[in-house]
Amino acid sequence: MRCDASRKCFASRARRNQVSDFDVLVIGAGVVGLACAAALASRGDSVLIVERNAGPGQETSSRNSGVIHAGIYYPSNSLKSRLCTRGRALLYARAAREGIAHRKLGKLLVASDAAEVVRLEALAKRAAENGVPGLRWIEGDELRALEPHLHARQALMSPESGIVDAHGLVTSYRAQAGANGAALSLCTRVRTITYTSGQYDIETEHCQTDERLVVHARCVVNAAGLEASQVAAVAGVPVQALGYVQKLCKGDYFQLAPRIARLVSHLIYPLPVQAGLGVHLTLDMGGQLRAGPDTEYVDEPSYHVDPNKGTAFYEAVRRYLPCVTQDDFTPDYAGLRPKLQGPGEAFRDFVIEEASQHGLPGLVNLLGIESPGLTASEAIGEHVRDLLPR
Repeated sequence: MRCDASRKCFASRARRNQVSDFDVLVIGAGVVGLACAAALASRGDSVLIVERNAGPGQETSSRNSGVIHAGIYYPSNSLKSRLCTRGRALLYARAAREGIAHRKLGKLLVASDAAEVVRLEALAKRAAENGVPGLRWIEGDELRALEPHLHARQALMSPESGIVDAHGLVTSYRAQAGANGAALSLCTRVRTITYTSGQYDIETEHCQTDERLVVHARCVVNAAGLEASQVAAVAGVPVQALGYVQKLCKGDYFQLAPRIARLVSHLIYPLPVQAGLGVHLTLDMGGQLRAGPDTEYVDEPSYHVDPNKGTAFYEAVRRYLPCVTQDDFTPDYAGLRPKLQGPGEAFRDFVIEEASQHGLPGLVNLLGIESPGLTASEAIGEHVRDLLPR
């Protein structure tokens, strides 16, 4: 079933309580869900996207650093590594083709002392194994010329790292999906998912009117982001037994004073910490400089930035940018990462799994889609498309 005027088509059928016969239901209109919808609709599938918020891309997709990652950090042959590498190339091509604001700034990974140089060398070896292009060591006069105010014994330059307008990327995937007939239903939450006789019956509820409708689909893509574990459980996947319960990891950002932003021209990262990449410095498309995110596991979603964290951010940043003062830091925004690993636990890869082994053929669950999910989004869409039969 196809419908060119997708939202009008869905709305007219919703009034009749007869929403049915889609090839694929995509749950979640973040950057990854929309990339999946765009890939599936572009090959000819009829697609309905449901999103619990009033607009697309309002959670993890818009509350991050907006960085295009090169693929430095992830174990070789992991999904994070492979999809980041493929996704980076696709993202730069899409941004250039469609006029999405982006800049290939380059990233400096810095080591402040001899012990950190050893750790950075190990990270460089992993990056080389992952095929990250253009990496080179910088020190001494060359480093001072690139970033005169940076304090570092040595740095690893990643020229393929950059930034992108995340909102523009969301808009691009939404437009591609819609141009190929995909429908989008906002303020819509999934209540039940039942598989019978080769078809999924999905009961949805409108968040404002409480109206409930049943959608029939051959396949379901669970790209629900922060709620992906709960959606998988609703469908009947044993998330507890499989270790697929996501943990919410909050990351706060502080904006730095304009005088500091004028002193920095690259993305600047310390060595990664256990649950994240360390408090790093990123520029946005408007030239604002931010520090963050930190890592704080939380039980409930919260986007409040505690001003008292300013001291910790200042202490973290001044190790490699000693010209900052504590007064240069202003609370900005926070985001949430859906992590599969808890505090102190080892690396966990993306889970992108077709659920036939659980008696749910045609259901694809995307779990733990944190960084580098934005960079990898189009590659994730391709991967999901290839997991689902025509």
